[in-house]
Amino acid sequence: MPLTDLDLAGCLAYRPELDVPADLDGFWARTLDGGGDPAAAVYEPVDTGLTQIRTYAVTIPGFAGEPVRGWLHLPAGADGPLPCVVEYLGYGRGRGLPHEKLFWAAAGFAHLIMDSRGQGWSAATGGTPDPHPYPAGTVPGFLTRGVADPAEHYYRRLITDAVRFAEAARRHPAVDPARVAVTGFSQGGGLALAVGALCPDVVAVMPDVPFLCDIRRGVRVAGPDSPYAEVVEYLALHRDRADQVFRTLSYLDAAVLAPRATAPALFSIALRDQVCPPSTCFAAYHRYGGDKDVRVYEFNDHEGGEAAHQGEQLTWLRGILGG
Repeated sequence: MPLTDLDLAGCLAYRPELDVPADLDGFWARTLDGGGDPAAAVYEPVDTGLTQIRTYAVTIPGFAGEPVRGWLHLPAGADGPLPCVVEYLGYGRGRGLPHEKLFWAAAGFAHLIMDSRGQGWSAATGGTPDPHPYPAGTVPGFLTRGVADPAEHYYRRLITDAVRFAEAARRHPAVDPARVAVTGFSQGGGLALAVGALCPDVVAVMPDVPFLCDIRRGVRVAGPDSPYAEVVEYLALHRDRADQVFRTLSYLDAAVLAPRATAPALFSIALRDQVCPPSTCFAAYHRYGGDKDVRVYEFNDHEGGEAAHQGEQLTWLRGILGG
């Protein structure tokens, strides 16, 4: 695939002035004050046939207390409270089958996986509905769902779900509440960044090729297979709504939220990424408020570093959390 965005030197120099809503902090404070008690989480044992990992089907109250599903994996026979990795999923993906995604538990961590409400049609099945109706004029997908008002936008609900999962992880008796990290790929990376900004008790953040960063630029430069193209399609029809669209999305932009995060972070960014252009990921990286490091994959598209980067994450995270 060709290099379609800035080269590495250009990405390192790219430090945009993003539009930050004056009431951003109030918007999220009001959002997170409403419903979704993590103490009401339910964990039900699942027999996967595996002997070294215990798995639980999870239901956690998310946005407005609406139930969100997931999996919790624990290493069998582990002693004492464990460090925990909370994982958020890529666009279109769901929690999948209970015997998938065993890497973090095999490495000795508790591993809590959040289903993405209304998703799960791509690569892995989901089981959490989004009970909120599509607003009229919505382009298929999620970026324009509720785009007339940030209070009605789909990603307000999904980010709130993600915060609730991090809070619930800290309350689980098998988890050390002082050692909870968040991670995710693409959409999940954007969610991890948002949680790092909105949940100060998280102590490490690992966003991989993150989506939802510098959304205005993503809409302008991402390829046609990117979810950012949903906004292009919407504005091609609703030509007079660009200002309102980008104002709404600024409340949900992980690069806008990133300065509020303080936990150490390890990013991955792929320079040939046509789904989440590298300049948008670097915008979040440069604005990130805590100590940070990055692994750049010069010749990779949206797959990024894949298993090689997971090894990098494990080494880095053990340095932060132990385990």
